[in-house]
Amino acid sequence: QVQLVESGGGLVQAGGSLRLSCTASGSIFTKNDGGWYRQAPGNQRELVAVITAGGNTNYADFVKGRFTISRDNAKNTVYLQMNSLKPEDTAVYYCNAKVKWVMATYDYWGQGTRVTVSS
Repeated sequence: QVQLVESGGGLVQAGGSLRLSCTASGSIFTKNDGGWYRQAPGNQRELVAVITAGGNTNYADFVKGRFTISRDNAKNTVYLQMNSLKPEDTAVYYCNAKVKWVMATYDYWGQGTRVTVSS
């Protein structure tokens, strides 16, 4: 069973920074894609950033140039560095792992960490 534990959320003023961490129960990120999603009240969950097993990254347009996703294989951890935060970045952020097994891909989620950006 894959477990993902997030940390690093909190309250920050607009223009500030936070770094989110997502630690997996095993070395799943070395062979599978990891990512961050977010969900604001009343909105659907949306993709923020992805890092593939090969290390390629992809970002939603609304965070390009401000957020950076990275991975530390030795720590089984994926990070999301968030700079120049805006009030509209306020949401619960979820870590995701897309684990490939045989002929299928399975989504695993963390419990979420809340980010609040004040104006």
